[in-house]
Amino acid sequence: MIKKDPAYMNTTVLAFLGDSIYETYVRKHVIGKGQMNADLLHRSAVRFVRAEAQAYALKAMLDELTEDELSLVKRARNKKISTKPKNADPIIYKWATAFEALIGFLYLSQNPDRMEDIILRSIAFIEEKQDKL
Repeated sequence: MIKKDPAYMNTTVLAFLGDSIYETYVRKHVIGKGQMNADLLHRSAVRFVRAEAQAYALKAMLDELTEDELSLVKRARNKKISTKPKNADPIIYKWATAFEALIGFLYLSQNPDRMEDIILRSIAFIEEKQDKL
């Protein structure tokens, strides 16, 4: 069990955890749509986990975040990246990393209702505005 206060953890570690949690929710969502072909499931999931989609969802919710959540997002977004992102603009990549860090933070803060609310709202935002991404 992780005993460190999530508010002070390395944001890269939080993003590592948040990425896997978000991916699980996305996979559950696309399976729930009734698609059973593995290739189509993967393509459907990619729409939600792309850096552009995550960045878009986070920006859409910024004014609804608590002070602690916003502080964490800013810390994660402003962290220097040590590697060049392969398929995303570095600024978009930082926003996506901040989104994933927020999910990891909420998970470790034992705030599953808030975490799930943010994930489900993000999925809804992305579905509604897919043409902008």
